[in-house]
Amino acid sequence: MQYDFRQIEAKWQQYWSEQKTFRAEFPSEKPKYYVLDMFPYPSGAGLHVGHPLGYIASDIYARFKRHQGYNVLHPMGYDSFGLPAEQYAIQTGQHPSITTETNIARYREQLDQLGFSYDWGREVRTSDPAYYKWTQWIFMQLFNSWYNKKSDKAEPVGTLIEAFESDGNLQIEAACDEDTPSFTAKDWKSFSRVARERILLKYRLTFLADTEVNWCPELGTVLANDEIVNGVSERGGYPVVRKKMTQWSMRITAYAQRLLDGLASVDWPRPLVDSQQNWIGRSVGAAVVFNTEPAGSLKESFPIEVFTTRPDTIFGVSFMTLAPEHELVPKITTPEQMEAVTAYIEATARRSERERMADVKSISGVFTGAHAIHPFTGEPVPIWIGDYVLGGYGTGAVMSVPCGDQRDFDFARHFDIPIPNIFEGVSVEEEAFEEKDGAVIANSDFISGLPVKEASQKVIEALEEKGQGAGKINYRLRDAVFSRQRYWGEPFPVYYDADGLPQLLPEHCLPLNLPEVEKYLPTETGEPPLGNATHWAWDTRAEQVVANENIDHKTVFPLELNTMPGWAGSSQYFNRYMDPQNQEALVSEEAISYWQDVDLYIGGSEHATGHLLYSRFWQKFMFDRGWVPREEFASKLINQGMILGTSAIVYRKSGTQQYLSKGLIGDTPVEEIRVDVNLVNASDELDIKKLREWQPQFKAAEFLLEKDVYIVGREVEKMSKRWYNVVNPDQICEEYGADSLRMYEMFLGPLEQSKPWNTAGLSGVHGFLKKLWKLYHQGPDRGFEVLDQAPSAQNLKSLHKTIKKVTEDIEAFSFNTSVSTFMICVNELTAQGCREREILEPLAILVAPYAPHIAEELWERLGHTQSVVEASYPVHQDRYLIESTKEYPVSFNGKMRFKLPLSLELDREAIEAAVLSNEQTLHYLEGREPRKVIVVPGKIVNIVV
Repeated sequence: MQYDFRQIEAKWQQYWSEQKTFRAEFPSEKPKYYVLDMFPYPSGAGLHVGHPLGYIASDIYARFKRHQGYNVLHPMGYDSFGLPAEQYAIQTGQHPSITTETNIARYREQLDQLGFSYDWGREVRTSDPAYYKWTQWIFMQLFNSWYNKKSDKAEPVGTLIEAFESDGNLQIEAACDEDTPSFTAKDWKSFSRVARERILLKYRLTFLADTEVNWCPELGTVLANDEIVNGVSERGGYPVVRKKMTQWSMRITAYAQRLLDGLASVDWPRPLVDSQQNWIGRSVGAAVVFNTEPAGSLKESFPIEVFTTRPDTIFGVSFMTLAPEHELVPKITTPEQMEAVTAYIEATARRSERERMADVKSISGVFTGAHAIHPFTGEPVPIWIGDYVLGGYGTGAVMSVPCGDQRDFDFARHFDIPIPNIFEGVSVEEEAFEEKDGAVIANSDFISGLPVKEASQKVIEALEEKGQGAGKINYRLRDAVFSRQRYWGEPFPVYYDADGLPQLLPEHCLPLNLPEVEKYLPTETGEPPLGNATHWAWDTRAEQVVANENIDHKTVFPLELNTMPGWAGSSQYFNRYMDPQNQEALVSEEAISYWQDVDLYIGGSEHATGHLLYSRFWQKFMFDRGWVPREEFASKLINQGMILGTSAIVYRKSGTQQYLSKGLIGDTPVEEIRVDVNLVNASDELDIKKLREWQPQFKAAEFLLEKDVYIVGREVEKMSKRWYNVVNPDQICEEYGADSLRMYEMFLGPLEQSKPWNTAGLSGVHGFLKKLWKLYHQGPDRGFEVLDQAPSAQNLKSLHKTIKKVTEDIEAFSFNTSVSTFMICVNELTAQGCREREILEPLAILVAPYAPHIAEELWERLGHTQSVVEASYPVHQDRYLIESTKEYPVSFNGKMRFKLPLSLELDREAIEAAVLSNEQTLHYLEGREPRKVIVVPGKIVNIVV
């Protein structure tokens, strides 16, 4: 009987769907295990073979834990809000929901085709109002919370108001805006409602603020840093500028230290942990205040605060540099410098923060014409602006010490700013940037010769006495901008009252659904796309959305026009999976108490900062408020590597339409052009006819061949539509089957490493599955036959060493070596002629996590009526692995002639006697007497004649 993988895979995929085989039980007496995949965005292109790598790994482990008796939660859903669907809507007029639904249907078809063991009854979609109701709910809880530094956690705003009413804010230690005023209880009681609301906004964990953002005029929206590549939008490649806008923000900075500390409690990859630590960027140092010098037209003095990790170098300050977007720049710039400063600011606005951070070579800046007064020497310090200082990092200002910092040194040299040498006896140009054990500071006897730490502390104390500084811990992490000027995103459950203050909708009115709009672009007056909605006002009496024409600022008010960013919906999806049908809570107490957290999370490293940092922030907030039992949502995380594509390259002779086969290039100048890999066979031969049909530019081309064929070049690089090197899993499943694809992707190499795809390699894994099938079909006419007789010692040894190795490999996530072990086992059992049930039943279970379709079919043929998923995972027994015999190679005059199995318990004399009495020995002796017999117990026998 042939291995008909197409029929087998279709049969079992239908069975799993109808029987809901992978439904997670709740409630359950079993121990739980939660396996999570990272949230996919359903694009129109569907999956290529690189996408399932992590999904296959997580599926193997989920199936393995089911066999071990765990109640496994292995869900899947879609991060279905986002810019691509909206851009498609702008281009075609088709509603984003239609595009999204089509893309999800395509993804679901492909995921099912690969045999993943998802509990589809728990599917969530971020664009589903039933789901984003809870995203809106979390936003409301953040709005109604503040961060108490004394208790080191978030608390309801009500407790803050109580403190204001009894003591004012003089004793409050909170994460809040820097310009928050001090007031007494009497002051608070005298404030108007509007004044109180504005003060509370300075404490709320989600708040409105004027923020420097990445604005993309072409897309009409704010972009996150990770949505910008080389200064342009990742989507469309449009220019991005820095712009100050009033935006909703999340006070993630309140959790900076806890986000750092929490990394020590999880088992996450070191590079990912390093990435998060760098993003949070904890620095210990001092805040120093430099006052500007009132001179000329600048009659007012302004304080400029800087943060430094080396306060002991303050005597080496020769200039200050402000970020071009610093709020004091227009106030301190002299009239003579205003034109140059304004031009520089405009130029800088066209560069993203990421671009400015990455550009360490170019030097640019402008002198403001203003000076600050050195807090100790009283000397004037020139104030410059430079784009290497970022407005959103630290204070947006630095004290520049050329002899202690390379970038400050380069800046000073470029603009001929004097460079004092504060390290006595040290050459500025040669050695000033090496770390010094001591702070030997010129003109500062009170710290001269002290170690850095002690010198820095003395400077801090002196600054505190002057009222111009203090010790401080600084973080690179900034509050997260939470507004997007888009249509296809979660609406904010917010309206604005007659005083322009944000007010929340009642919780029982959630979700606030997206309105219908005619256009998905910003309005002609520059409002976000929701500004095109005609029914987008909130009636506080009727508690419903009404037409805009009813706005009277008394009982009907305008709703927020911005929507939430993409990361909003993906920051709590893992908790919603635990209880996705619950209409009363994000997750019930019973469900969260049982599932607790994610035991295994597998996904790409590209989510190291954005998604994971924001998810951890929301989880910690939810923990503070008592809605989840764990402060970290995923105890173990693995970053799978990338499957790389092997691009196909044709070579066009420069300035012509001639294309040279790879071996004909020589020294000829050529242009490399990538073509569709599906037009090239396994021997790198190009199908020229199909190439001409593929793109018009090749129709009139001349192809110079070698041996009557055109050989393409190959390049291993990221699998991408851009390089035409995408391999569709549908084609692979049609030709080889899903089980072959699953095993091959695991066989390619270690899970965490990137590896190139080679379709030709699939035949080896497919051949193995045929051998596995044949092992169970050795009866008459190759029909299924398994014998109920005792297996041999060899059979048991092959099986149990396989059980031991595969189990160890799965637990170590070393899936590639498991596949090799399966191949060895099947080869051994085939050579042994094994047909025993006691061997072949456990083998089917072992294979099931990797190749579930063939395993289910074999399990059914073995006589079982339940799915193989219900079978207990086999456990190896050491007694079958103990070697009791040895196959001795028997040599004559050093040449091995045959092997003889003998007991390892035999001594030298017994081994010699057994060999000499063997018929094969007598045959090779031909009646001669051996001159000598050399026996090495446990190794060899050599007969000298």
